[in-house]
Amino acid sequence: MAFTSSGSTTGAATSAGRMVVARFRDGRLLKGTTQDFAPNRESFHIYVGGDQSSQAVEVQLVELKAVLYVKDFEGNSQHHDEYRFDKVVGHGRKAEVTFVDGEVVAGFTMGYHADRPGFFLIPADPDSNNERIYVLNASIKSINWVR
Repeated sequence: MAFTSSGSTTGAATSAGRMVVARFRDGRLLKGTTQDFAPNRESFHIYVGGDQSSQAVEVQLVELKAVLYVKDFEGNSQHHDEYRFDKVVGHGRKAEVTFVDGEVVAGFTMGYHADRPGFFLIPADPDSNNERIYVLNASIKSINWVR
């Protein structure tokens, strides 16, 4: 799941909050920063492009596929994430997630529970632009545990 995006802000944390890309179930993207994301809340706010002088956009979790915490907004369009667990050491269970739309992501999780709205996944590719991904359970087709 190589979610790449364009923009000019770099660095995972800015004075405007954490850099995120909200991936909607319908394919839309919203790139910006957030200071109030919490998995147990129904919504959070994104300052588009990290511009705190603009009105924050309220995002409803029920509309999302995933929330990506990114290293930068540009990403690397030439890089395609490799999900090989032999290249990285991580904590938690190894999981391969297939989304309803067919997209696949793999990584480590310590918080998966089918009855919760979602869980955090640390990508198995250390060169991924994604530092971590909050995956919404409602957008998952299947989850396979890797040994």
